Amino acid sequence: MSSLKFELLKQSDRSKARRGRITTLHSVIETPVFMPVGTQATVKALKPEEISDMGARIILSNTYHLYLRPGHDLIKEAGGLHKFMNWDGSILTDSGGFQVFSLGKLRKISEEGVKFQSHIDGSSHMLTPEKVMEIQTALGSDIMMAFDECAPYPADRNYVKNSLERTSRWLKRCKEAHWNTEKQALFGIMQGGMHKDLRKLSAEQIVEMDLPGYSIGGLSVGEPKEIMYDVLDECVDYLPKEKPRYLMGVGSPDCLIEGVARGIDMFDCVLPTRIARNGMVFTSEGKLSIKNKKYERDFTPLDHKCDCYVCRNYSRAYLRHIFKANEILSSMLLSHHNIYYLVNLMKEIREAIEEDRFEELRTRFYEETGDTWKL
Repeated sequence: MSSLKFELLKQSDRSKARRGRITTLHSVIETPVFMPVGTQATVKALKPEEISDMGARIILSNTYHLYLRPGHDLIKEAGGLHKFMNWDGSILTDSGGFQVFSLGKLRKISEEGVKFQSHIDGSSHMLTPEKVMEIQTALGSDIMMAFDECAPYPADRNYVKNSLERTSRWLKRCKEAHWNTEKQALFGIMQGGMHKDLRKLSAEQIVEMDLPGYSIGGLSVGEPKEIMYDVLDECVDYLPKEKPRYLMGVGSPDCLIEGVARGIDMFDCVLPTRIARNGMVFTSEGKLSIKNKKYERDFTPLDHKCDCYVCRNYSRAYLRHIFKANEILSSMLLSHHNIYYLVNLMKEIREAIEEDRFEELRTRFYEETGDTWKL
């Protein structure tokens, strides 16, 4: 018996957009949903209470980083990740596969797993499917991701095929090592690069294992958005309609809109807090760089259509000042606005799907923001 329940509440007649609900032991999550990323048991520059008050009921944390620091044993001793970080909503932990494979020369892949050197102190470690499940079980996340091999872009077709087949074998080992099924749900990850036939092959192999949910990995790894959308058009069709579909590592507003249009239920990305620390924000008119001199004497809010705490209390002039002065408050306020913007965008999307006007929302979004999302 899985600890996760998914209900499909509404399917658009004019696109693949759909409205659903995920229930875990810790919260009810309305979908489509954007999950703020708390890589190291914290969403950078934000308190858990802020994120909860915005309406977010699920966040993501990273297995690789928490394994290295402070260690999964310590977090287990603290009572699990929820208690450790004071978060009462749901938590999804990724497997650490993407982080390990991005280490380049610092790692070596074998059938057993991945041997790698820590980016922190150079120490040697080995992650296997079984070890990844052990770590995530100790963390106590509501949704745990299987260990996968994320092929880079571009990549040789044979490499991509071997990679996805290894991912499928690793998934089988993850499922066999997953004993805490009544409290934690295991998601499989589709790979296959930019090859649609390999995506189908990967989907067939992972769907066969009858898991509570499935994710699409290996996109948004450097390929043009047009290619990502083209591949995504068919990826979703290979996954079961009655299970949640999660597009990993995608979080710019336009990609959320396009992902929803193609039937995606769940998204995550570090983008909103990362660009906030660099003075970039999302607005109803597109992206805005607060560092620009034209905002020096602009006493209007970041976004006149936004009712977040930042837009209700601070001007562009003030936000530009604290950014230029390297004040910590700048990261806090701009991150707050960006996360709020995405959480609110997903709320608007859900309402639009319910009211059969998602396609109108999609059209209006581009009319108002234009071609501003090349971040």
